Amino acid sequence: MAGRVLLLRALGLGDFLTGIPAFRAVARAFPGRRVILAAPAALAPLVPLTGAVDELLPTGELEPVPWTGPPPEVAIDLHGRGPASHRLVAGLHPGRLIVFGGEHAGGYAGPDWRAGEHEVARWCRLCTESGIPADPADLELHYPAEWRAGPRFTLLHPGAAAPGRRWPADRFAAVARQLTARGHRVRITGSAGERELALRIAAQAGLPDDHVLAGQTGLTALVALVAPARLVISGDTGVSHLATALARPSVTLFGPVPPAEWGPPSHPRHQVLWAGSPGYRGDPHADQLDPALGAITPELALRASERALRGGRAG
Repeated sequence: MAGRVLLLRALGLGDFLTGIPAFRAVARAFPGRRVILAAPAALAPLVPLTGAVDELLPTGELEPVPWTGPPPEVAIDLHGRGPASHRLVAGLHPGRLIVFGGEHAGGYAGPDWRAGEHEVARWCRLCTESGIPADPADLELHYPAEWRAGPRFTLLHPGAAAPGRRWPADRFAAVARQLTARGHRVRITGSAGERELALRIAAQAGLPDDHVLAGQTGLTALVALVAPARLVISGDTGVSHLATALARPSVTLFGPVPPAEWGPPSHPRHQVLWAGSPGYRGDPHADQLDPALGAITPELALRASERALRGGRAG
């Protein structure tokens, strides 16, 4: 059996996509080895598009990794600062363990964790300081060119994991109404649990119910929508990172977490809106709208949309 390398990143869509540069760095560093990613089963459609991961090992967040056979040659914790996630990979008795060290690591040795570091840069640094050079700019998925032949919708994705991260529905509706008037084919995406929100936004914007795709798209269908999209507007969610990975023009509405930690790469097609003061970071689990996010108006989002579209044409 060829040597195997385990990567633990059992988190969501955005976490998977921001981990791509690290995945690719590991694949380059260990040619001939089988790279196995422990992550949620729902992410399986994206694995072949990384060009780096050979197998997805279905795993839930901070759940035991169902590893079988000989221990991994190398195991890398791309999940957290420790010690809980460190123990999951260390318990497999790998030939080499790569994790973050420092005060939060529970006694494990490795590079120091840095608070406030950008998510992409953080995992690239763990790799690079462990002798595995990684390029934080290597974020785009590899997919067939014909995927761009689909409908060029402008996608609005209003949902988020917590109320504090959800831009108000009436503001999304105002943006949808204005973009429709300008000739955009607006569609509203989201999960099944966000369908009622999406329908409310469509009604306020004067859009028919069949423009609401929330609850009707699995991950594969969502990728098929974003790949040819004219524009993607969302909060700081996995869909924003999908727009980055597919090189589509995007506007991301940030708050409470600043774009310095989770923002897209610097490119004119990716526009970031952030109204937080220097050093501000709110509660990403809050039950009330974050004030930094609340300070973003529809007018600002519409102007950012124009900049993103110009940047997409230029780049």
